[in-house]
Amino acid sequence: MKTLHGQHIYLRALEPEDLDFVYQLENDATVWEISQTQTPYSRFLIRQYLDNAQQDIYEAKQLRLAICKNETFEAIGLIDLFDFDPKNKRAGIGILIQHPDNRNSGYGKEALELLIAYAKDYLHIHQLFANISVSNLPSINLFTSFGFELIGIKKEWIFNDGNYSDEAFYQLIIKK
Repeated sequence: MKTLHGQHIYLRALEPEDLDFVYQLENDATVWEISQTQTPYSRFLIRQYLDNAQQDIYEAKQLRLAICKNETFEAIGLIDLFDFDPKNKRAGIGILIQHPDNRNSGYGKEALELLIAYAKDYLHIHQLFANISVSNLPSINLFTSFGFELIGIKKEWIFNDGNYSDEAFYQLIIKK
């Protein structure tokens, strides 16, 4: 499927071989603020998740894809559609590139471009939204470069390391 293939990366469904990668990401406390996680996940739970990850987006209400460099099968990040609402044609979108060496290399931008096109062309999504910490300037810049607009600020929304921080709500209305 060329739809999810870009110039430097492609998006693919999660596979059982992604167990270690997903385990590392889900148990990386430095990204728990982003994923709103507070406890580690066991390999058993992640294996169960991967076993069920092939559910249709209309059933699961989410779609998580691995971001891979074109020349490899190994994942460098994940990109998600979540809170999928087919009646109102909207979904949340999130992205995480695991290793800092792969960040700011254009992979996230290309992955976001591919998933927006997929959401528009195949799922007929009318709007996407993203929840981004106000201190996460790289993500804010990434999403706004695609036309996501700041809709509002959720004050003291995230509690992390004994402090509250604000979370911004961004929205993209997809034109046909």
